[in-house]
Amino acid sequence: MSSENIFSVAVKFVGDYMNRTPQKLKIIDSYLTYILLTGIIQFLYCALVGTFPFNSFLSGFISCVASFVLAVNLRLQVNPENSRDFKSVAPERAFADFLFAHVVLHLVVINFIG
Repeated sequence: MSSENIFSVAVKFVGDYMNRTPQKLKIIDSYLTYILLTGIIQFLYCALVGTFPFNSFLSGFISCVASFVLAVNLRLQVNPENSRDFKSVAPERAFADFLFAHVVLHLVVINFIG
């Protein structure tokens, strides 16, 4: 595949994403990107500097991974294209579940740091 084809596919992908994706999903996607980058930075820091306070690294990295999983779950439930799969879950309920799971997650993470 030539670089022109890859570039044209990328341009079409970005154009379709900007035009067809609802604003709610774009906000969730930006949160997912932030969490992914935070996890990558934590992992690189651990690989380059070391894992002296290992509980701190582990709890931070687990927090990033779990937050990413919870946000993907929220995105799946809020996406209008998946409405037939989540008939009984309103978007407000999905967000409330997301917030409750985050509170529990961070209570566990803070307890694990010690």
